[in-house]
Amino acid sequence: MREFSLPALYEVPADGNLTDLIRRNAALHPDVAVIGRKVDGRWQDVTAAGFLAEVRAVAKGLMASGIEPGDRIGLLSRTRYEWALLDFAIWSAGAVTVPVYETSSPEQIQWILGDSGAVACLTETPAHEAAVASVRDRLPDLANIWQIERGAVERLRAAGEPLTDEAVDERSALATADSPATIVYTSGTTGRPKGCVLTHRSFFAECGNVVERLKPLFNTGESSVLLFLPAAHVFGRLVEIASVMAPIRLGLVSDIKNLTDDLGSFRPTLVLGVPRVFEKVYNGARAKAQADGKGKIFDKAAETAIAYSRAQDTPAGPSFGLRIKHKVFDRLVYGKLRAVLGGRATHAISGGAPLGERLGHFYRGIGFTVLEGYGLTESCAATAFNPWDRARIGTVGQPLPGSVVRIADDGEVLLHGEHLFSGYWNNEAATADALSDGWFHTGDLGTLDEDGFLRITGRKKEIIVTAGGKNVAPAVIEDRIRAHALVAECMVVGDARPFVGALITLDEEFLPRWLEQHGKPAGLTAAELADDPELLADVQKAVDDGNAAVSKAESVRKFRILPAQFTEASGHVTPSLKLKRNVVAKDFADEIEAIYRG
Repeated sequence: MREFSLPALYEVPADGNLTDLIRRNAALHPDVAVIGRKVDGRWQDVTAAGFLAEVRAVAKGLMASGIEPGDRIGLLSRTRYEWALLDFAIWSAGAVTVPVYETSSPEQIQWILGDSGAVACLTETPAHEAAVASVRDRLPDLANIWQIERGAVERLRAAGEPLTDEAVDERSALATADSPATIVYTSGTTGRPKGCVLTHRSFFAECGNVVERLKPLFNTGESSVLLFLPAAHVFGRLVEIASVMAPIRLGLVSDIKNLTDDLGSFRPTLVLGVPRVFEKVYNGARAKAQADGKGKIFDKAAETAIAYSRAQDTPAGPSFGLRIKHKVFDRLVYGKLRAVLGGRATHAISGGAPLGERLGHFYRGIGFTVLEGYGLTESCAATAFNPWDRARIGTVGQPLPGSVVRIADDGEVLLHGEHLFSGYWNNEAATADALSDGWFHTGDLGTLDEDGFLRITGRKKEIIVTAGGKNVAPAVIEDRIRAHALVAECMVVGDARPFVGALITLDEEFLPRWLEQHGKPAGLTAAELADDPELLADVQKAVDDGNAAVSKAESVRKFRILPAQFTEASGHVTPSLKLKRNVVAKDFADEIEAIYRG
């Protein structure tokens, strides 16, 4: 058993709740822009004083509509300005926010709103409202459905006009630090989602220590961050609340398809993302360079960036020759890549899945350090993250200040701290299984080095045991294979089998470019390319790269290209894009058998 902790950098208020933050901001920084909202393609700033006024106005409407302290309110919307506005308005009315992914099916919506006992639901679009309405007869507690695109915010403002600001502030003060702030339903890979109860204390401990630990990245009046991840995900909530706590300028956008344009117009100083975003930026830049006949230059620039970053971890640092090459490529390549990411940011925070050491070194080498972190819904997002000035690439960093990370004798990662959830809503049995003597059992496997930097090595329940008795943690090799531009998803198989195999799906965005580069007819599908020698050879390169990270017994011997994508709609991934391995194994049983046939 091994454990590591860092002293708390932020003192959690003995009482109070998250609405205190917006009143404090309005008092201390009334004219500081705290939120950027996009209106007709242009960014409009909302000041701290303006945000407080809008929150109060909407909270009055909720109160006038019958919302009582402790009531649960569903929030079904994409990431947008109104998400943050409604979140703080719900708290100001003394209620509890229940996020619902905007991609959720009616059955999932019914479970989340029904299990939480939601009395109202705020939706974004007609389709969202229709989805809720379709299951309303099974939601006896649901009294109101409001739709943002049909004037929900304006109607709530109007309904609350008779109430005073003092009435709202009195209601806001009823919630204590230990009152539930939100119930976030985990996108479980098996069974029904469980509602994680996160208190105001959880967010104070989480966001306060994140902001203090990364203080140079959270400078009031100077720093800014663009949130394009789902606000329904706890990572998105961390960004929202930490930005308000600092405070720094927070931009919210819903359509990742316009991400490059939004980064260019908002120009954040800090970028938040998941590994797939950073992989796509790299793969897109490399593909463009190849199309322009500059592929060799890009590859040399990438190798130089990686070597430069690795050298930074040595006592001697980068050599004179390496520094010269790096300076040349900074002018030719790296500056253009940083411009794609907005041009001002020097750091990014990545979570949700491993980034991969090679990509981590590449980004640091171009002057854009991606700080990897690790967390779960139950830990209120990040429970470990890399320090801004000395990231240890390949790890997910050190524990959140004020918390403890312990590695149990069987390798499981255990967590302790004020940021943890208080339990699963209406599920005492699951709570007892997950929390033991104040320690949360994550189900993840990991190691701690001598300086307390954590590495996640896999999931306890995902360990594959081959027929030869070899234990294989699939995440290590899957992450390496998935980093290839052609690969969208990879799932390793081999439980009770003679060797390890893999199911692979192709990246739909990159595939047309690959077809053009190889002189093949446009429009060919993954099914039509499943036996194409050139494509198989390129995917084999990705597999070879993955195999280089593991032993021979753990390496992938054979793989199959699948004709379909793993999507939430198909039931193969959760809303947070985690593989539902049991569903994939069932739906593609024939393909798995084909790997081991003959």
